[in-house]
Amino acid sequence: MAAKMKHMIVAVAAALAGAAVTPAAAQADAAKNYPNKPVRLIAPFTPGAGTDTTARLIAKHLSDTWNQQVVVDNRTGAAGAIGVDLTAKAQPDGYTICLISASLHVNSATNPNLPYDLTRDLQGIALATSLFYVLYINPSVPVKSVQDLINFARTNPGKLNYSSSGTGGLQHMAGELFDYMAKTRMTHVPFKGTAAGVVANLAGEVQVGYGTLFGVRPHMQTGKLRGLAITAPKRSSAVDLPTVAESGVPGYSVDQMYGIIGSAKIPKPIVSKINAGIVSAMKDPDTVKRLTADGSVPVGSTPEEYTRIIREEVEKWRKVAKAAGLKLH
Repeated sequence: MAAKMKHMIVAVAAALAGAAVTPAAAQADAAKNYPNKPVRLIAPFTPGAGTDTTARLIAKHLSDTWNQQVVVDNRTGAAGAIGVDLTAKAQPDGYTICLISASLHVNSATNPNLPYDLTRDLQGIALATSLFYVLYINPSVPVKSVQDLINFARTNPGKLNYSSSGTGGLQHMAGELFDYMAKTRMTHVPFKGTAAGVVANLAGEVQVGYGTLFGVRPHMQTGKLRGLAITAPKRSSAVDLPTVAESGVPGYSVDQMYGIIGSAKIPKPIVSKINAGIVSAMKDPDTVKRLTADGSVPVGSTPEEYTRIIREEVEKWRKVAKAAGLKLH
């Protein structure tokens, strides 16, 4: 009887031990076979935008690396929140991921009504690139430098308008941060997307803007827009412009970074496999050449680093909004 009982105890213990390792083993197996079907990479902004271009570069590299199709799915609306919400609510198996910009950090910092929590319901998979804005003006504004712009804006409070891709987005906050740090007062005019803001600047409807080098360089080359400085903490070889920080606003920095996120419930082994693919993409010579030409700096961080950056960015912009007295929602 005792021997039989001992045998049963051993059998139960073995079964429990087997059950205990099953989830980890299953995750490892899933990662080994990942991906065995097409992967959806959501780009929550309009086709042709910098986010879309970067998403397609990454998708192509991953498709080639994995020998499995990675499909870019443009899901626009609500300043990118629709695409992020789809990602948060997708099956957490790694087959739905999303490329976001820092605008989504701002949105999470200033909008309490989002259907997801960026720092809780999603996780960073890899910071892909760091990307500066160009602070540019319509040439009708009689200034040649950032310091000239500050002086003109202080002398003419409220006279200058600056465009953004939408209220509460990173371009809006870039302008608010400039006003706050430079002690100027310019009027914010939101548009439905970056391209519409550029068109308004070209037409003289607004006088100041913040945009990617990719979006504004063609107009700078024709003289229809004038670049004054970049929002990076250091100068870039991609364009011959000083930084805002060295031009009259010490400490000013805005990074329109692009990164890949996914559901917080995606198993770590699968996250690691996706991360490895993105890191590889950021080292690919052709990808690096195309990105750096447009002012992007390829990064390729770890998942943990990007998750930490997202949390820090959300907190940073929450503090800026509060300090500037902004009530966006």
